[in-house]
Amino acid sequence: MAGRIFLSIHGILPVMKIVAALTDPAQAPSARDRGADMIELRFDLMEGEPEELVQQCRDTCPLPVIGTLRSAQEGGRFFGNGSEWEEKIRPVIPLVDYVDVEQQFVKNAICVKEAGTKIIASHHSPVMMPLQVLFVLERELRAYGDIVKIVVTPRDTDDIIDLIAFTHAVKQPICTGVMGSSFRYARAVLPLFGSELAYCHMGETTAEGQYSVEEFVQLQKLLLP
Repeated sequence: MAGRIFLSIHGILPVMKIVAALTDPAQAPSARDRGADMIELRFDLMEGEPEELVQQCRDTCPLPVIGTLRSAQEGGRFFGNGSEWEEKIRPVIPLVDYVDVEQQFVKNAICVKEAGTKIIASHHSPVMMPLQVLFVLERELRAYGDIVKIVVTPRDTDDIIDLIAFTHAVKQPICTGVMGSSFRYARAVLPLFGSELAYCHMGETTAEGQYSVEEFVQLQKLLLP
């Protein structure tokens, strides 16, 4: 399914794409059929060699692939250091369209850039940050990433309003989101204000509060004119 163009009171927003975050590459064809635009392979949640997992996905699904090895510090199950992260991710760099590179692994981003693969520069925070800090973080991530991904943990609705304002103000490719289930509705609302990627699940969630691909497709049909 092609990416969608959304309207706001300020005009046309960038194309939003539904990302099916998978723990099993065999789910890729179903994700495509149900409305996903991209596939994320969560190598930290999968058994097997990453390059074989990518090839299995490529053999059955034509959608763009994001390779992600999420650290334990940011909600994943990878417990290694930067050198270990690079050792595991390096074989798949030429096989995927994007590699998710957390800010803590910025020194390892050079091997991704040298291969000509695009980078999603990410940061997942257990707290909400003030607006001025969000803008500083966005510039730091933009220095090495093609798309910036910032996910925070809101405390209240004021934090959600600030996150929406930040998302809308950033005019370059941005993905914003929330951790946890308390404010999961923000996952559906943020794309209306410029967040370009919406991460969803296919049966097994890769993050608390995710919608399924099918649910998100239906939500957007309900929210949009």
